[in-house]
Amino acid sequence: MTRIDAAPQTAARLSGFAAQRHGDRTAVRAKHDGVWEDRTYAAVGEDIERLATGLLAHGIEPGDRVCILADTRPEWSIVSNAIWSIGAVVVPIYPSNSPEECAWVAGDSGAVAVVVEDAGQLAKIDAVRAALPALRATFVVEGRDASDGVVALEEVAAAGGDSGDSDELERRRAAVAPDDPALIIYTSGTTGPPKGCVLTHRNAMSVCSIVLELGTLLPGEVAYLYLPLAHVFAQIVQLAAYQVGAAIAYYGGDTQQIIAELMEVHPDYLPSVPRVFEKLYSLAMAQVPPEQQDDLDRAVHVGSQVRALQARGEPVPDELAEVDRHADETVFSKIRMLFGGNLREALSGGAPIEPGILEFFYAAGVPVMEGYGMTETMGVGTVNSPDAFRLGTVGPAAPGVEIRIADDGEILMRGPQIFAGYWRNERATREVLDDDGWLHTGDLGAIDGDGFLSITGRKKDIIITAGGKNITPANLENDLKHSPFISQAVMYGDRRPYPVALVTLDVEVVVPWAQQRGLPGDVDVLAEHPDIHDLVQQALDSVNSRYSQVEQIKRFAILGHDFAHETGELTPTLKVRRNVIFDRYAGVFDALYAR
Repeated sequence: MTRIDAAPQTAARLSGFAAQRHGDRTAVRAKHDGVWEDRTYAAVGEDIERLATGLLAHGIEPGDRVCILADTRPEWSIVSNAIWSIGAVVVPIYPSNSPEECAWVAGDSGAVAVVVEDAGQLAKIDAVRAALPALRATFVVEGRDASDGVVALEEVAAAGGDSGDSDELERRRAAVAPDDPALIIYTSGTTGPPKGCVLTHRNAMSVCSIVLELGTLLPGEVAYLYLPLAHVFAQIVQLAAYQVGAAIAYYGGDTQQIIAELMEVHPDYLPSVPRVFEKLYSLAMAQVPPEQQDDLDRAVHVGSQVRALQARGEPVPDELAEVDRHADETVFSKIRMLFGGNLREALSGGAPIEPGILEFFYAAGVPVMEGYGMTETMGVGTVNSPDAFRLGTVGPAAPGVEIRIADDGEILMRGPQIFAGYWRNERATREVLDDDGWLHTGDLGAIDGDGFLSITGRKKDIIITAGGKNITPANLENDLKHSPFISQAVMYGDRRPYPVALVTLDVEVVVPWAQQRGLPGDVDVLAEHPDIHDLVQQALDSVNSRYSQVEQIKRFAILGHDFAHETGELTPTLKVRRNVIFDRYAGVFDALYAR
């Protein structure tokens, strides 16, 4: 457990605290022209000070909302800390958002300024500027553009460095209170337009305290960050790194290079979504001949036992140690190198991950911990840790957080990290926050005797069949997605006689599989091929066998393309928008019942 005295009470003081406490430590690792370069907290702190005073000169007032429309990069963190330093509020926008989505976030929040990454993101704002009457200033990170009052961010910082208005900046910092808004993060909006979650400075700093107590991120460590900083998960990493004095290695902007960059950066900590771990697992399994699968299964079982004994400080029996040594030489050491060789811990969030995958990585010496949180909880609720974890659960409540299950199975949460409410939407706030401070999450779950939480589904996603049976689709869908050939699965069947499903294929797995067998490499064609149908049917039969007859998916259709955020079928965090899928493919679903 790490303790840092005199921790800041607001994010407005976080960068100054970090510069003073961790000045010589690396804060930023970023790739320039193929070379990773480091910058210290002292240097980054100076950048933040200059930019903050520059923003003062541009008339940004306390409480003003300022949008950031950029990919995950060092400037994102510098800009957000500068905004907090002057008492303004950060409003992230996903870099993948359409112009219309950008207009909703900037317009609904009443943003007075927006920081865009480059000309491409600037074009989105230009396209909807007429719908943003409150917008007074636009700043661009890359390049210069003097038209329409757009100012290069480096010019803002340069003006701040000359102004020397440090007294006003300190007054601004001192005036920020813990219950003032720090972030307004817009939810993904699986139904209806996104709502702005108001997260206070108290929420932000409580998360830092939780990270400190759990030892999730340690001083001097390197965290590799590719997650969008518009998402609360990445915000936790950013805030905690400044608090403890860890370095953030910002990915180079190409998600196809994540594995290559992990091997270059050698991170100690990796926050991620399940898809990356699933890809790495599939990559590893593809190298194992079928005749060696039983040996690998035994090695994983033994490896898990050995890691557990080591974690408890207990001796490892010779017969187990020998099996583990052989597995390490042949498989496990290579797995660790895929993560850079130094990984102490990884955290998976945002969606369930198959326990067998977690056990495999744990046995290989790569502990991937699952956690659970929402934007409304500043991303924190429960979390497994190497000292307290249970496969198939999302862990016990984080320090200071209360969890309980309502009579209808809904997960309720209370604690210092719970948001203040939805931006200018009291009605929606009252629907999820009760008078006793409990957040009604909308998720269904169960808590075992040791306090470990399991997620069983979404309350609003429950399907009620024509026979009156309640079915939670997420369970079967997630089980189906454990097949390496299936990318997405969406169950349908509300008020219908039985459930059916729409399935998409994982192109990176199914195309090589097909080509090895002389089948076409076109996914559109493969979706109609009987061999692919048989693959999906085998996966479905295996999944169905674990459920009662009434819950089983009876028929399915395979799409010739995957769902995508660009088409509106997925949220920016890659969650399925069920209402869009149901409307867009209504004919496909109807056909499944017409057979």
